Amino acid sequence: MEIPTPRRPRSRTRWLAGAAVAAVLVGAGTWTAVASDSTPTVHRADQTMEMPGARIDTSYFTAGDDGDKRRPAVLLGHGFGGSKNDVRAQAEKLARDGYAVLTWSARGFGESTGKIGLNDPAHEVKDVSRLIDWLVGRPEVQLDADGDPRVGMSGASYGGAISLLGAGYDPRVDAIAPVITYWNLADSLFPDGVFKKLWAGIFFSTGGGCDTFEKQLCEMYDRVAVAGKPDAAAGELLAERSPSAIGDRIKVPSLIIQGQTDSLFPLSQSDAMAKTIEDNGAPVAVDWMAGGHDGGNAETGRIESRISSWFDHYLKKDTSADTGPAFRVSRTGGVDSTDGQALLRGASSDSYPGLRSGITNVPLSGRAQSFDNPAGASPPAISTVPGLGGGLSQLSSFGMGLALDFPGQYARFDSSPLDRSLQVTGSPTVRVTVKADTDDAVLFGKVYDVGPDGRQVLPSQLVAPIRVEGVKAGSGKTVELTLPAIDHKLEAGHRLRVVLASTDLAYASPAAPANYTVTPAGDLSVPTAPALATAAPTLAWWVWGLPLAGALIAAALLFTARRRVSAPAPDPALADVPLQITDLSKRYAKSADRYAVRDLSFRVEKGQVLGLLGPNGAGKTTTLRMLMGLITPDAGDIRVFGHSIRPGAPVLSHVGSFVEGAGFLPHLSGRDNLELYWRATGRPAEDSHIEEALEIAGLGDALARAVRTYSQGMRQRLAIAQAMLGLPDLLILDEPTNGLDPPQIREMRDVMIRYAANGRTVIVSSHLLSEVEQTCTHLVVMDRGRLVQAGPVAEITGSGDTVLVTTAGQVPEPVVDKIAALAGIGSAIRTDEGLLVQLDGASTNTLVTELIRMDVALTGVGPHRRLEDAFLTLISGASA
Repeated sequence: MEIPTPRRPRSRTRWLAGAAVAAVLVGAGTWTAVASDSTPTVHRADQTMEMPGARIDTSYFTAGDDGDKRRPAVLLGHGFGGSKNDVRAQAEKLARDGYAVLTWSARGFGESTGKIGLNDPAHEVKDVSRLIDWLVGRPEVQLDADGDPRVGMSGASYGGAISLLGAGYDPRVDAIAPVITYWNLADSLFPDGVFKKLWAGIFFSTGGGCDTFEKQLCEMYDRVAVAGKPDAAAGELLAERSPSAIGDRIKVPSLIIQGQTDSLFPLSQSDAMAKTIEDNGAPVAVDWMAGGHDGGNAETGRIESRISSWFDHYLKKDTSADTGPAFRVSRTGGVDSTDGQALLRGASSDSYPGLRSGITNVPLSGRAQSFDNPAGASPPAISTVPGLGGGLSQLSSFGMGLALDFPGQYARFDSSPLDRSLQVTGSPTVRVTVKADTDDAVLFGKVYDVGPDGRQVLPSQLVAPIRVEGVKAGSGKTVELTLPAIDHKLEAGHRLRVVLASTDLAYASPAAPANYTVTPAGDLSVPTAPALATAAPTLAWWVWGLPLAGALIAAALLFTARRRVSAPAPDPALADVPLQITDLSKRYAKSADRYAVRDLSFRVEKGQVLGLLGPNGAGKTTTLRMLMGLITPDAGDIRVFGHSIRPGAPVLSHVGSFVEGAGFLPHLSGRDNLELYWRATGRPAEDSHIEEALEIAGLGDALARAVRTYSQGMRQRLAIAQAMLGLPDLLILDEPTNGLDPPQIREMRDVMIRYAANGRTVIVSSHLLSEVEQTCTHLVVMDRGRLVQAGPVAEITGSGDTVLVTTAGQVPEPVVDKIAALAGIGSAIRTDEGLLVQLDGASTNTLVTELIRMDVALTGVGPHRRLEDAFLTLISGASA
């Protein structure tokens, strides 16, 4: 499964009645030729199969007309909350690749009846064996022996687990490729005896509530949800339905694909399954993809291709089929400015290193620290949030993850700044001594990457729950804590921070108040997997694409010069307005009702630095392409200084643009590259204003050096200078700070501010929200192609009723209590910087007056909400 989706209502009328050909199967169905742009044609047969206690809705896919040629079969399972329709595209692809593919909706999902048993061996797993029985009778399916078809299994999450269980319970399964799934469901939902309440709640609500589950599962969930803590019977019930229960029986080639952004089934689950199956003597490959249940890039094309190659090798017995490395992990390397997606590179090794390879010990500072578990475990700390976690983990990949720890509810221990970069691959561990005024302590461990500016990022938003028993008596208990498995690179100058919190929003913490004391008892032990080799970056498209694109554009301009229709007349009222967009719309290719941009309107004035913000898929890049005249809108109007934008419109000479990865010739100097570019435009040399552009870009003496000697920051500034040639009145920058370090980002910020200082206008699209907040004067926030909000930065970030009061020293607790008791004040919480005060009717001026009266040493008062907070609020509201 991906993140669970709401169940679709069942339609009884769509079941296909047929004549029974066996006690448990209905063999009638309908055949449909599936339209495809490629050959051979894929045929689909839909039919209902009668199972004990359920009717199972299936689809069967084959391709080609060579009915006499036998082929291997693949069973393809779906995710929790979904149905067979979710895997139809992959089934069609496998069919075209020469497989007979059977998909089905599991009990309780889609059009299938029966109760949800969470892959109960007595029901869902036996259904798989009955489906394999049905494949035996198909004339196009290859047999290894009488009654034994050659068959592989794959699926994501719920479907991945049934693949593992199928291989363990039915010896006829020959190869498997489970994706983002669990090895032990009890460990997943009750890690270390702590109830993962949000994900568990999503499971049962997505499944349709208690009426759709087996009775014992419903009773178990109700019991644990009320108690806030799993009992032994609950753990046993889930464990016996897990692949781990029959792990010693899974002896088939297994491609294990797990997600790095996955708080539901973390990397430790795939580690356990890989080690067990490998110990059984079966070939195993492990692939850590970028996405997971918390969102991110699912790498669908690459993953499905690797699964096909795995089956080609082990089912078709094609020894030339490349099964890939024994271990591969996807790593982020910047942002693709064409679609806003993170650029990925693979790192691989010829053996699976596990989660504890290549240990480096990092000393931690800090003495014993005491903190509280508040009554009712509220307010809880925030790491990942199911349903919102995709956005949070995506932000964390750009260095902007949102994580919240409340003062007085956690201990933290820092390393010294690193003298060199450190690649963490696996599960860090740390030994600590825990004391408490209760018998048990429940802690939530996480490792932050802390930059030189103090900003901290929680990799993939992951946290590890830890229950420590027997900590009340004596000097406490020393334990080794295993922290979340991650793949994350820390740059030189950054620090590692271990945080142990008493609460977390995603989990059930003890409701009774408690006090914990934690003392480090050793270094932070960090795995580095040194055998991993990162793939070289692929050849940038612009190295070969820009010259070709230039030639094609020139040819197109010559061809269309005589065919251009007259553009709409200029609007004199907008002659001084750099940009006005009105009701702009653009549909996706080959779609009549899906929009990349829809009814977008906003206006930009002279001297503004406008930030264009939105999550991936918001329509930012499409908007910029239309603005630069690269693509034509389906509806609406774009006016630059009153002139309508069309491909080749003369007013585009007033527009400069920067797209990440300008194609400079490396052997030429920076100045020579710019002069060559300007000559290629055909415009007079005196119009280039090259000296002014270079002064703004601030490259200095580096202009005389070959570009191949430039740092990434210098290349970025040279690209900005190229966009500034001619000093265009409107400058468009798409991800100008991508790949830069903090000092280089600061320099780029100054470049944009200087350029707009003389009345020119800058539009910048960026994922670095903190930089946008410091650079831009105005914002346009988009989501799903529509405008969410537009206006000055201060207006967007300044809303909200919580203010941050910074003070010269720590405010005494009695004074905090007096502030909280003031009329019109909702609450006051002490922080490291001062106070967070929630206004409940009182004005900021009233608050300041009262604080001065109480002799609080104020150093500042301002809105608490940062752009990051405002952005998440806006897009979550727009998506609701």
